[in-house]
Amino acid sequence: MALTQPITGKMNKVKCGIAVLLSFLACTVAQAQSVAEKARQYATEKNYDKAIELYGELYKQSPDSVYEEYISVLILGNKCKVAEKLVEKRAAAYPAYSRQPEVNLELGRVYDECSHPEKSKIQYDSVLGMLNGDDILTTNVAKAFTEINRNDYAILTYERALLLLGNPPMYGRPLAALYAKVGNLEKAVEALLRGGPSVFMTAESAKETLLELVGTDAQKIQQVQKGLIKKINQDPSNNYYGEILTWIYTQKNDWDGALIQIEAIDERNQENGRRVMDFARTAVAAKQYEIANKGFDGIIAKGKDVPYYILARSEKLAASLAQLQENHARKPEDVAALAALYDSFLIDYPKHYTMKTAADFATLHAVYGNNVKKAVEILKRSISEPDTRRNMMGVFKLQLGDYYLLQGKVWDASLTYSQVEKEFKQDVMGEDARFRNARLAFYRGDFDLAQKQLGILKSGTTNLISNDAIDLSVLITENVEDSVTLPLERFASAGLLLFQNKDIEAEALVDSISKAYPKHPLNDDLMMMRASIAIKHRDFLKALAYLKEVIDKYGKDVQGDDAVYKTAEIYYNDLHQPLEAKNYYEQLIIDYPGSTYAQAARQKLAELKAQGVQ
Repeated sequence: MALTQPITGKMNKVKCGIAVLLSFLACTVAQAQSVAEKARQYATEKNYDKAIELYGELYKQSPDSVYEEYISVLILGNKCKVAEKLVEKRAAAYPAYSRQPEVNLELGRVYDECSHPEKSKIQYDSVLGMLNGDDILTTNVAKAFTEINRNDYAILTYERALLLLGNPPMYGRPLAALYAKVGNLEKAVEALLRGGPSVFMTAESAKETLLELVGTDAQKIQQVQKGLIKKINQDPSNNYYGEILTWIYTQKNDWDGALIQIEAIDERNQENGRRVMDFARTAVAAKQYEIANKGFDGIIAKGKDVPYYILARSEKLAASLAQLQENHARKPEDVAALAALYDSFLIDYPKHYTMKTAADFATLHAVYGNNVKKAVEILKRSISEPDTRRNMMGVFKLQLGDYYLLQGKVWDASLTYSQVEKEFKQDVMGEDARFRNARLAFYRGDFDLAQKQLGILKSGTTNLISNDAIDLSVLITENVEDSVTLPLERFASAGLLLFQNKDIEAEALVDSISKAYPKHPLNDDLMMMRASIAIKHRDFLKALAYLKEVIDKYGKDVQGDDAVYKTAEIYYNDLHQPLEAKNYYEQLIIDYPGSTYAQAARQKLAELKAQGVQ
């Protein structure tokens, strides 16, 4: 006991001393943090004298903790000499041969801020001299220069690294962005395109970067075009430049110029129309049908021995059908002329009865030629062909079911849908067939059967089918009042009439339902059906009036978001009033954030922003 008591006493004293020291340190740290916060507040308030005084005290206690802030506030407070002495003292602590770039960068920055350009140049140049081709070092130095607004030296950093590496495309994207930032678009294009395609800069990534740099500015696009033509003249065999120039033509909406360029590259490389085919498909996607058909015609003119001859003929038919669908001033003779081209092609190449060409031919007759009988004949032939693949068989049968319905053959339609449902049980096409059967049950007024089938589809694999199933199920649920189904039965009949293109009868039935049941929950659906008929007949002002009534009176009901989205689409696609469209897309996102249309609305807003609509 006598030995342990003194030791224990000493240990207790040590512990007590440590506790006091830790408490003191904690207090000191807290005090320093408080002073630093006060200094920052003074700096924010532009009371630089007081800020400098407090930072000076903190710097004496712990130089590294406030060094950068102290230097910045000294420069802002016009204490350049003090700032210079500090950075020079810090730099002197590192021998010149072992300095890191950031030391000289800091020196240069302070000299820059303090109006000593000759001194800052010496430091910045020394930083460039430290580059050795290491990618991380190059990137960090360039970033440091951009952070102090010395884009000129950031450019020199990349250029110096490229000189060391001998790899022109490596820093194409950041260099192009920097040159564009300082207003030298010619150099930006040069940086982006030098060396041709590589792992660092593919044609697609070059297009993306150019889009970021020039946007829709016609003058800038013209400058880029000049730079590309200069490149092509220097190296005519480099397809990379030609491909990007073609894209530039499309950005200028000069599709003829783009086609000429593509045809020249295709010819030079003896590609037999491969590149022209790709371009024509791009033109179709952009709804530039005339230019697409010119491209297809160019391939067809090469003769039957060209590998893409048959493909060009079939895809020209598809493009012509799409053009006809877009042309709301089409005449019966336009439909007849295109039908003759389809007929001629299928006589020459009957194997295409097993392909999408036959489905399109049937669509042409049924939807635009008012000849459902002929469409049914085409589809029956396609279904009977032994070489028809399973998936196309399903497409043909679904289409056939629809056309049976157009003819009023309800049971034939249901049987055909059921065949597809059975044959594609675990497939999206099977779900589509089930939905069409459910919709057919709804048209017939068999709401229990429709609900049974819709219940299975609500958790469908595709959002589109699932959403359609939910919408139809909700429509039935909300509009069957105490087993009274007559208004809904009449509405369903109107839907069938509309499907069968009996628009006048459908609208008359809708009007009769409104008069007979003026306060029925179906009123918003009736209004939406009227809007659909008006849209079908290109009477957009009438459609907008119906949709506005739905938004104003029934905006909080299930049809609210549908009405807002359709209004936006009319303004965007049909009336070409982008500002009005933007307002409704925004309204949809704000008022209906959970809508199935929300994502599509965001995409359209992004497109409008890219077009400069603010």
